[in-house]
Amino acid sequence: MENGSINNISCVIIAKDAQSTITKTLDSLKDFNDVVLYLNNSKDNTRQIALNYDNVNIIDGSFEGFGKTKNIASTYAKNSWILSLDSDEIIPKKLLDELNSLDLKDKNRVFRLKRDNYFLDKKVNFSGWGKDYLIRLYNKTIYSFNQKDVHEAVEISKSTEVVTLKNSFIHNAVYDVNQFLYKVIKYSDLASNNKKTCSFLIVILKSTFAFFRTYFLQLGFLDGYRGFTISVSNFNGKYFRYLKRYINCKTKS
Repeated sequence: MENGSINNISCVIIAKDAQSTITKTLDSLKDFNDVVLYLNNSKDNTRQIALNYDNVNIIDGSFEGFGKTKNIASTYAKNSWILSLDSDEIIPKKLLDELNSLDLKDKNRVFRLKRDNYFLDKKVNFSGWGKDYLIRLYNKTIYSFNQKDVHEAVEISKSTEVVTLKNSFIHNAVYDVNQFLYKVIKYSDLASNNKKTCSFLIVILKSTFAFFRTYFLQLGFLDGYRGFTISVSNFNGKYFRYLKRYINCKTKS
């Protein structure tokens, strides 16, 4: 394809031990001139795989929480326009063509993309995953991610023009059940940092509502066993997040 706007876009990825997914991600980015792969203590073959791509700049650095780490990684990008991706996300051809045709003259504008989430190679249509829109393309001279350790997002103002693209990208959210369990551990650890919950009732209510919301209010039951598994995972994520805060409160009191 003839490179247009994507000449002015740098793809930025933070990753750790992503050998299972990184090949599909980097294959989808071959038309970009600049791809930053920020590795934090990666011990598998992610680096060796990335070395096969001429457009990938591998950076080693520490993990400071998702928001802060993504901002650090973006400083290594050659372009001001940043397309932020995870190591298990893929840009399809239709979205690539749309990105290539964008008008990027207004650096105050940001672009919102729909993320199609897949669970063991099947798209999830409900369970809170079906309408997943995220700002992923922005100009780093104006915008950046917030400092949240988890569930980070690009910070914008009320006057920011948010443009929603027509085409979506693919997220291989669950390609292995053990990987899904690991995410519960990692995310609950990050979300419990420096915060307290001093009532065990809060632990019970937060986790129970997480399951109820996902399975019933967000129609997770329509996604079959995948929807039930996501609902249970959300229960576990909330339970262990608030349990750790509860334990921290009791320990320090």
